[in-house]
Amino acid sequence: MNKFRSKLLLALISLIIIGLVGLGILLGQLFKSNYLDTYNERLNKEGSLLKLYIENNGGLNSINQEQVSEISRMLNVRLAITDNDGVLLYDSGKMDQTNINGIKENINELLKEKSKQETKLVEQDEYDLHYSWKPILKAGEREGYIFIITKTSELQKAYGQIWLILSISLVIALIVFIYLGYRITSRYAKPIEAATNVAIELAEGNYRARIESDELNETSMLSSSINVLAQNLQEMSKSQEIQQDRLSALIENMGAGLLLIDSRGYINLINKGYIEIFHVESTDYLNKLYYEIIEKEEICHIIGEVFRTEQRVRKHLLFPLGIERRYFDVHGIPIIGTNNVWKGVLLVFHDITEIKKLEKMRKDFVANVSHELKTPVTSIKGFTETLIDGAMNNHDTLEAFLSIIHKESDRMQKLIQDLLDFSKIEQQEFKLYIQNLDLYELISEVITMLDKKAKSKDIRLELEFKREELYIQGDHDRLKQVFINLITNAILYTPARGYVKISLFDYEKTVKIHVKDSGVGIKKEEIPRIFERFYRVDRARSRDSGGTGLGLAIVKHLVEAHHGNITVRSTVGEGSEFIIELHKYLN
Repeated sequence: MNKFRSKLLLALISLIIIGLVGLGILLGQLFKSNYLDTYNERLNKEGSLLKLYIENNGGLNSINQEQVSEISRMLNVRLAITDNDGVLLYDSGKMDQTNINGIKENINELLKEKSKQETKLVEQDEYDLHYSWKPILKAGEREGYIFIITKTSELQKAYGQIWLILSISLVIALIVFIYLGYRITSRYAKPIEAATNVAIELAEGNYRARIESDELNETSMLSSSINVLAQNLQEMSKSQEIQQDRLSALIENMGAGLLLIDSRGYINLINKGYIEIFHVESTDYLNKLYYEIIEKEEICHIIGEVFRTEQRVRKHLLFPLGIERRYFDVHGIPIIGTNNVWKGVLLVFHDITEIKKLEKMRKDFVANVSHELKTPVTSIKGFTETLIDGAMNNHDTLEAFLSIIHKESDRMQKLIQDLLDFSKIEQQEFKLYIQNLDLYELISEVITMLDKKAKSKDIRLELEFKREELYIQGDHDRLKQVFINLITNAILYTPARGYVKISLFDYEKTVKIHVKDSGVGIKKEEIPRIFERFYRVDRARSRDSGGTGLGLAIVKHLVEAHHGNITVRSTVGEGSEFIIELHKYLN
């Protein structure tokens, strides 16, 4: 901003110099003209007095050379007296021939011109001469002329003094004006510079900038106006930021996935909900064409339909995500601005998986429980009726039937117990009894419990870990239930001469437990459903072994209750691997 002040000061100085120079020239010319007029008027008066003196004293014949010289000395001029024909009679100057001849020639030329003005400047090589003359009368007749001759060097000297005085005065005035100009520009340019700096800060988004000025002058209104503007902009910016934060918080935490697509088909916005639902990166989606980046065709069809019809579209979609199948209520909304300008499409994904599960649970619970209980109840009833009808009299038949009834009763008891356990786990008052426990020892106990069952199928049961202790925080009984269910399932679905391998991995803050078998495996499309209640991959095998279809559902809930997660890797015919990740410390 110093440039502005310098330019302003330079412009002001230039104007002052131009003005002073013009004023000096004008004053110089005026002084020169006034001095010349005064000089001519003086010569004119002196000539009139000399003329009157000569005429009153008897004319040309009454004067002599000494008188002419004396008067010339007194007036500090050169006097020359001629007759009517211009013949030089008296001359107060030096009487050398060259000088006299020059005077004669000039006088003769002046008399020949018969100019009405009785003054004239005659230019010469060495110096210029100024002539002023008056006719001398005697008895009313012109007798001759008296000439007053002066060198212009006196005029030049006078002019020089005038210009010197003017120059000194102008220089002093210039210095004073420059000083005043600097003070004025400093006084008025400084607030303008401050206002400009604040305006630049405002343009760059710094709405806290203010002009600090306590002076009450012409620029205070500008300062106060800019400060008011800055304050209004700051309040507007703060309000806009609050609204933006609210909108961002609403969009990011609305509990639904959101996708905004512009009129050209480019994705402009993707919220946290969508990222968490589909496990994608925002950088992979933003500013990309939707049909190039979205892999699920159902979503692309909804977007295309909204583009074609410009109407709201709502559909229920089912997607397999990881080990689960998720249901979504998808809304496709056209965005139309003022004047029916097409803005794009807004896609909202509401996760209704739990609602669907509840609906399905309400529909299937009675059927599943009835179906699961029907078989053992029918068996118990049938064998009991057979025994009552007389089969109990046969000892072998009685023993065989009672064994079957006992087995079916155990199956009923296990199903009821699993239902009770699952009901407790889903209740809000369900609590874990957290304690420090040795995970290696816990799994070793489970393997000892199930070793007999594994050996009965000629299955090799292994535990792999480098150490013999691994402490974590958790509920001992619930985690034991988790591993019993997982290892039991692995033994159940592994054919003879296979293996079940449990591996422990110790990390800084977490532990991972891998339960891998060489069993029949699970189809890829069935993996998302294996944690559903009453769902069985092989219904015949699980029913024959007494399975209820609730084991893996219980496992998943218990793992999640410990803030862990469970994943599955499986290939049909090669076996399955369940991976549980638990935190060492839950507090």
